[in-house]
This record gives sequence, structure tokens and C-alpha cells, in this order.
Amino acid sequence: QVHLVQSGGGFVQSGGSLSLSCAAPRLITSTFSNSVMGWYRQTPGKERELVASISRSGTTDYVDSVRGRCTSSRNTSRKILYLQVNGLKSEDTGVYYCRCQGRESGWGQGTQVTVAA
Repeated sequence: QVHLVQSGGGFVQSGGSLSLSCAAPRLITSTFSNSVMGWYRQTPGKERELVASISRSGTTDYVDSVRGRCTSSRNTSRKILYLQVNGLKSEDTGVYYCRCQGRESGWGQGTQVTVAA
């Protein structure tokens, strides 16, 4: 199980921006760069929803609800995954998890994001 450490999140005003990061300090760089990375959001009573993903080749994809407002990227040398969401809406509220899928896989600890109306 890969060790992922998330930071960022918290309480944000509607229309504001959100920045999350997910570090994989114990992964070797090549494993990090060859993993599929993703950001998921979970709200009470619902399953985790994939919000953004980055493929091994660096291609990104986003759920329709955030497309155009969201950017996910990774810094391979630092082994950190990032998520930026702009124009926040109340429906962006939830617990955000990062995920690594590859030679080693695992989840971050989760970060609460609350968007105030």
C-alpha cells in the first residue's frame, strides 16, 4: 500500500479556489511517474466519485461537473500530485481523496473541503 499524504482544503467561499496536494514521499520516482493518479470526492451517503485523473502519459480527464474549472497536474521529481479547482460551487463540497494506481497502489487520508454558499 503506497503512502500518500494530502494537504490543503478546508473552508472556502463560493466562487473561490481550492488547491490540494498529494505527496508520495516513499515511492521511487519511476513508480510515481508510471502510475495512474486520480482525485476522488465523497459526500455523505454516496460512493467516491472520480473527479480528475492523470494517465501514465500525462493525459488528464475530468468529471463534467468540474471540467473547465479544474486542473490536475503532477510534479514527478517532487512526487506530488496537485488539484486546483476554481469557481467553487456548493456541490464541490466533500472529502477529497487522492489515489495512486500502478506498481504500488493506495489512497490518501482524505481532506475535507467545504464550500460556503
